[in-house]
Amino acid sequence: MDEDTEEQLLEKLAQLKEEHRDLDAVIERLMAAQPVDMFQLQRLKKRKLSLKDMINRIESELLPDIIA
Repeated sequence: MDEDTEEQLLEKLAQLKEEHRDLDAVIERLMAAQPVDMFQLQRLKKRKLSLKDMINRIESELLPDIIA
């Protein structure tokens, strides 16, 4: 992997992690509000899960291949 690609992946990873943290805060506030909008809560949790998958994918791309 070249240096530019790695930089781009690291930048994207930072953005995704920030969005994931922001969603945590939004979900927490939404759950504290009454009445709870279950539809919106479900959408946010799905987005958060999708972000986690993208984060994991990028992190695995950044790990060097280990020859056993």
